[in-house]
This record gives sequence, structure tokens and C-alpha cells, in this order.
Amino acid sequence: MDISDKKLKLTPKRIEQLQVLGIRTAEDLLSYYPFRYEILNARPQNEWRSGDKVTFEAEVISAVRTVRFGRNRTMTRFDVLADDNLFHVTIFNRPWAKQLRLNEIITVSGIYKGANNITAISYQAKAMSALEPIQPQYSTRSGIQQRTIRDSVKKVLSVLYDSLDEHVPENYAKAYRLLPRRDALMKIHFPRREEDITAAARTLKYEEFLRFFLAVRKIRSEADLTGAKEPRIFPYEAVSTWADSLPFEMTPDQQKALHEILEDMRSSRLMYRLVQGDVGCGKTVVAAGALYATVLSGYQGALLAPTEILARQHFENFRELFRMTGMRIAVLYSGMKPAEQEAVLRRLAAGEIDLLIGTHSLIQDRVSFPRLGLVVADEQQRFGVAQRRALREKGTRVDFLLMSATPIPRTLANTLYGDMDISTIETMPKGRKQVITELIKENSFRSILNDVNGLLSAGRQIYVICAAVEESEDFDARNVHDVAAALQKYYAGQYGVEILHGRMSSEEKQEVMHRFLENRVQILVSTTVVEVGVNVVNATGMIIYDADRFGLAQIHQLRGRVQRGREQGYCWLLTGSADDKTMERLNVLVRTSDGFAISYEDLRLRGPGDILGTKQSGLPDFVLGNIIEDQKIINQARKDAEAILLNADLPQNQRILQLVEEANAENAQFVD
Repeated sequence: MDISDKKLKLTPKRIEQLQVLGIRTAEDLLSYYPFRYEILNARPQNEWRSGDKVTFEAEVISAVRTVRFGRNRTMTRFDVLADDNLFHVTIFNRPWAKQLRLNEIITVSGIYKGANNITAISYQAKAMSALEPIQPQYSTRSGIQQRTIRDSVKKVLSVLYDSLDEHVPENYAKAYRLLPRRDALMKIHFPRREEDITAAARTLKYEEFLRFFLAVRKIRSEADLTGAKEPRIFPYEAVSTWADSLPFEMTPDQQKALHEILEDMRSSRLMYRLVQGDVGCGKTVVAAGALYATVLSGYQGALLAPTEILARQHFENFRELFRMTGMRIAVLYSGMKPAEQEAVLRRLAAGEIDLLIGTHSLIQDRVSFPRLGLVVADEQQRFGVAQRRALREKGTRVDFLLMSATPIPRTLANTLYGDMDISTIETMPKGRKQVITELIKENSFRSILNDVNGLLSAGRQIYVICAAVEESEDFDARNVHDVAAALQKYYAGQYGVEILHGRMSSEEKQEVMHRFLENRVQILVSTTVVEVGVNVVNATGMIIYDADRFGLAQIHQLRGRVQRGREQGYCWLLTGSADDKTMERLNVLVRTSDGFAISYEDLRLRGPGDILGTKQSGLPDFVLGNIIEDQKIINQARKDAEAILLNADLPQNQRILQLVEEANAENAQFVD
């Protein structure tokens, strides 16, 4: 049911606010779970210590003063009286706090800073006795209050409560003593005791995982990924000779991964394999060996890259890797001149191209492969599964190889990727240096000015990464345009500063990267568009503003750009956050360069959706479930999903299978 449905009785303003949060349906709203809870437990003031989180009831005894700094930041200050003690309260980015009235009784939660100063996290315009003892806290945006979300959930739950049906089959719900779904939703949003949260989360997590595994099994079976194919017949010795001729020695893990792929190709079973490994571990060389074997067997290969920059880079690298083999290689992307594109398409259709490298351009209807045998998708999580499927369908029973630089332990990969075969490259090439990473507890360039100037004066180049393209009231972060303008002013006449972001045309991005590659630009201010596909050996420094807004795996990918050659690479993580958990999370990047450990931590803290591209897979996303911490529930849900599919005709299994079927149909454009 859409949130605009008149039965829900939500006002137009509230509907608009919920849509800003990505909430479109009643189900979206009910599954918009709190990310934490505040337990209203007042401690005696004589026990407060600086840095403690405190909750207390107080009376407003001064005028409320709000100061705006920056375009979208506010600071509100006022004094309160609590148990005859005067406290000075400061709260950030709550412009509506100016509505507080003199002598109003409120409940404040915040951090005690000592000397009777409180930095408030939130406040309620009610006495503590009038509040629920457990307060859910939702992820929100500037201008949208917590109570807006709470009141909306309460209203929708009250309207739909009696009509909410069960998803989990009754026999499993009874066996595991799960709550009725309507009660689980009520208790996750409006708990009266901490035990309510535990019981509700357990019920809803199991449902998430059960639906996930049912969707995985159905998608794989419907996509017919396990059928037979014509084996690829090629001289294994020729591939070995090619590998031995490389100017470097492949690592044992690379050799093992290539062997696994070649065995898949020579079998009559369709290959659907993921090669995962850290930044710089050599996945591309493994893919090259697979593509060479494909061509030797009389088939064509295709390599799908996420950006034009990366497609061009692969084209140059593969030409060098295969310059002694006579392999015919071409590249196709939208930024090419029409005449050049047509020439490539004619040669491809005539069978005169062995390997075609390109971007999404490869999946156009006019791209015709006479004998496509292998598709390789680089940075696989950047493609919707429909795009991969469209390319694979350009041949008959085509082998498929995915590459990911976001490595995770094999057991977790099996959970996320279903029945896909997995090759893991853990060992790194000999002599590869690690990026030196420093965490700066200030979101300011001045803290690292001397270090940056040292790199620039030595003739090196740097990236400056921002979370936003331009200033926005809804997103408080440094942006590309403002940072570039400040650096252009500061370095005027010394160093060239340019910008790069996803809103630029392909031609504009190519031109900027070309100037950066040729060192005509020394400082590139960019969004995460440089995460993949940029290989500038002379760029050895990277500054990341608002590092707390990025995932650990994403930062690890980004900093991999500044260790492409022999010179030492440096990465500075800037953040204005004072949150202890944020500092702990970012310090993982200072302590280790192990991509497996970093991705594991990211999965533990953030879930898989943004990290591994599961949001593009057509599968249900995990909202409450955590694949690190919920292994027991995961294992049981996997077994139960298999049992449900084996007994699909039983009445108690019909509802959840119907829900999965409907979700798969809705996401058909993403289903592999």
C-alpha cells in the first residue's frame, strides 16, 4: 500500500518528508527500523563524569538562541534548571529547538562535558514521567524530526495492525517460538522493555534470512545457471606458456584461481564463478588467462568494465599482455566517434575481433557476437544483474566470470552469493608497498598542509575526495566545487587544480583524466568516481574529506589509487566527527591494509547492501540481519528454505513463496 493511500491518513507534508527518506509504501515504513534505542534512565547528577551520556528532566530558564553557520548547520543554546542546578545546553542542527518556551519542562539526552555544560543529542518537550522508558532513534535527514517518523509508524501500524498477515510458515514460527509478525513490528518500534527488542529482532531477522535464501534458490533455478554447455577445447600448454612469458611471476593464488577457471571452461558445466581479491592482487591477469583460453578454443570473449576510463585502461593493458599472441582486441564505449563505433561493430559481427572490451555499450542490441564464449564483468557489484544477463544472452550457454575487489571470507561469500563458485586471491605480488594512512580528527586541509606541499614540491600529484558535488541543505559535507575553488585560490600560479564528478559528460571526464595523467593537473578534486579505473602512477597522495561518510571497503578501494608505482603512497582521512565508534571504525584503515579484514569489519558494521552490490541483485536486502553476528539464524534459515522448496505444495508454505515470487517479479530487471 502506498503511503499516500487515504486509509493511512498521512498529511501531504508528512508523505513528502517520508519520501525524502526513501519511504514509498506502508511496508517501507514498517521496515524502517530504529538504528538504536535510548533508555531513559536518570542517574544522580553527583555521579556524572565528563564524557558520560546522561538523561534528565529540566526546566528551560533562558531565551533560546539559534546561530546558523554554513548553509545548513545550526547551533542552539539555552539554559535549564534541573534539581536546583543550572546547566548550559548546546544542540546542533535542530533549528526547531528555537520553539522551546521559557519555563517549559523538557527531557534532555546528551553528553556531559563537565562544568555544567551539556551537548544534547536529542530532547523531548515532555516531562520524563510522560515518556516511554525506551525511545527508538531513527536515521533521519535535516529538517525531519524523530517524532515525525515515530508518529507516522504509529498511525500506519494502528490502521494496518489487524490486516497484517504472517509470512513465516506456522510450523517454523512455533518451533522457534517466534512472535506473530504484527507483534514483532509493534515491539521493534514501540518496545516497553529491552526484552521486547530482542524478541522482535529475532523474529524479523529470521524472516529476512528465510526470504533471502528462498529468493537465491528461485533466482538461480529460473536463470538456468546450472545447465550443460559445449566444453571449451583448448591447448592447456599454450595458456601455461603464455603465463610463463609474462614479465612477472604469478602468485600461487593467481595460479590456483586460473586453474579452477580453466577446469570450469573445459567441463560441460556452465561456469558461473567469482574471483575476489584485494586491490592490486592481480585479478586482471587471471581474467586475461581465461580470455586467452576462450579465444584458443575458437570462441570470442567480452570484458564489461564499469567506466570508460577503466575500459580504455584494460584495452591498453590487454594489448600489452597479448602482443605476442596475435589476439585481435578492440574497445567500445559511448564516448567514441560514431564512425569508430561502427567500424568496431562491423569487425565484431564479421568475427574479426577475438576480445571486445567495453562499458554498458556492449549490451546494446546492435552489438553482435557470432560466437561469444566467455563474459568477464570487472567490479561486478557496479552492474545491475540485468546488464550482466543481457550481455551473457548475446551467446549460447556462455561462461561467466565476475571479478570483485571487495573480498570477504569464503563462508560469508557463500552466504551472499548463493551457489556461485568462488576463487579467492589472498597473496599479493612481491614487493608491493602498502599505503600509509593517517586519521586526522579535523575536517580541514590545514592539518596536513606541510605533508601535501612536500609531495607537490617533489613533483607528485594528489587526489582530494569529497562526498558531495555541490553544497546542499540536505547533506552536510565538503563538496567538490567549494573545495576546488579554495585550492585554486591557495595554489594559484603554482599547481593546477581541476574537478571530476559523475555529473560531467564522458568527454569532460576523459579530458580531465587525460590532463591529470599527463601531469598538467596536479590536484584532482573528485567524488568517488576515481574509485575504479584510474591508474596514475605519479599520484601518490589522497585526502578524503568527511571520511566518516564512507564505508571502510570504499575508502580502501579509493586509497588503492595512490600505490600504483614504486613511490610510497599516502592517504589522509579527515573527519569532524567526535563519535568514539566512528573513530574506532576509521582506525581499522590505519591499522591494516588487509582488504579481507576491512571488508569483514564493514559487513559487521554496515551490512552487505552498499558494500557488495546486493541492492542491484534483485534479492531482499538485510535491514536487521547481520551476516557476521547472526550465523546461527542464517544457517537455520538456509536449511529451512531448502525444505520449503522441496515441499512447495504444502499450504503453510504458500504465503512466503508467493511473497518471494512477487518480489522477484518486481525486481525482474535485476534478476540474473
